Amino acid sequence: MTIDGSPSDSGTRRLSMDESIGELVSQLTTDLGQLTRQELALAKAELQVEAKKAGKGAGMLGGAAFAGWMVALFVSLTVMWALDEAMDLIWAALIVAVVWAVVAVVLAMSGRKELQEVNPKPDQTVESLKEDAKWLKTRKS
Repeated sequence: MTIDGSPSDSGTRRLSMDESIGELVSQLTTDLGQLTRQELALAKAELQVEAKKAGKGAGMLGGAAFAGWMVALFVSLTVMWALDEAMDLIWAALIVAVVWAVVAVVLAMSGRKELQEVNPKPDQTVESLKEDAKWLKTRKS
């Protein structure tokens, strides 16, 4: 059919201007959707690889922390037994315990201070989104 509704000689359908624009928009929408899905799939795959790496690293750090704890334990026992040569074992154990208590207090205070300084709100992202909203409002006007 031609634009005026009469049958065409070649058997192919001639598109009107509106129909061809509609098909272009439809194709563009389809392509954009497909591209978005592909990008999301790629991001998901990349994040999975990175998450596996992070999990492996976290496990290794956990093992290192346990090994460090064991070292601290045995060094503490060694210091306690070394001090036993100069004093009673009870006083040596008390001295080692007090030293570890001081370390714990200092670390707890430092950690608390660091956590109080954390700002969970992504300020730069919020500011960027506000600028984008302003830009869109000016484009609509």
